[in-house]
Amino acid sequence: MSKMFKVAVVGATGAVGQVMLSVLAERRFPVREIVAVASAKSAGKSVQFGDRQIVVQDLASFDPAGIDIALFSAGGSISKEYAPKFAAAGAVVIDNSSAFRYEDDIPLVVSEVNPQQIANRPRGIIANPNCSTMQMLVALAPIHRAVGIERINVATYQSVSGTGQKGIDELHRQHAALASGQAARAEVYPVQIAFNVIPHGGDFLDNGYTTEEMKLVWETRKILGDDRIQVNATVVRVPVVYGHSEAVHIETREKISAARARELLAQAPGVAVVDERRGGGYPTALSHAAGRDPTYVGRIREDISHPRGLDLWVVSDNIRKGAALNAVQIAELLAQAYS
Repeated sequence: MSKMFKVAVVGATGAVGQVMLSVLAERRFPVREIVAVASAKSAGKSVQFGDRQIVVQDLASFDPAGIDIALFSAGGSISKEYAPKFAAAGAVVIDNSSAFRYEDDIPLVVSEVNPQQIANRPRGIIANPNCSTMQMLVALAPIHRAVGIERINVATYQSVSGTGQKGIDELHRQHAALASGQAARAEVYPVQIAFNVIPHGGDFLDNGYTTEEMKLVWETRKILGDDRIQVNATVVRVPVVYGHSEAVHIETREKISAARARELLAQAPGVAVVDERRGGGYPTALSHAAGRDPTYVGRIREDISHPRGLDLWVVSDNIRKGAALNAVQIAELLAQAYS
């Protein structure tokens, strides 16, 4: 990469924004200048980039002229207002919110699955998928390419960091309260999350599903470019800090053995196979995913209830691959295109 870039991270003080800065430094992205931007209440604070601190600038008064690439992780309303302004000033915006994911003229990109779509950005904006969709498709895309997927039935077990820092804080606060004999107050989630699981993520829709569940439907079809794929999802929030887990059951258009699926996954970019038939021979959010880049796949087996069925267990760090890392990988694809 010969060209150097002026990069802005918008939402730089948030959980994902800080990891974006970290990943940019770790992967030695060709940064000519880095700018941290956030809301007025965070302006003036410092954030870490590599071995130095950079001062956060106020988004409302920030001039985006000269920015080459802008990584947004500041929420949907902020993205809707400011991403078009950055794009109009000449930046390519990589947005981590749901603001633009379902618009036909905005590509929705998983770096290992449909990288070619970054070229189709007439509005100068590229959308980052939902974290649970992201990890699932890193694992399923190689199988879909080989034999086609007809139906996906998935239950997600999503960590509290998917709700942001407020979710992490609530889990810790409830643990502390319960340990001291006090009641655990639920403020972020509708019921206690500590020592519990909650079959609810997002807002309920008229069909009985939630917005978090329907994201898996809409985004899967858009990313894989196949509206024939049927997706049935149940989203569950679990008392884990980092790392989403998914029990994925697929029905393929052609029969594929577990052994062949394992071979495909072992060769797939971004995938790490952990699949031994013994205690601990499978990936978990804590022991494998948290703080690491790969999407881990285990419990690969043929579905005894369906002639073309396959079962997988998929685990990934929702803040890294599910958000920050994929955004940086998209930026790397852009950088390669300019080099």
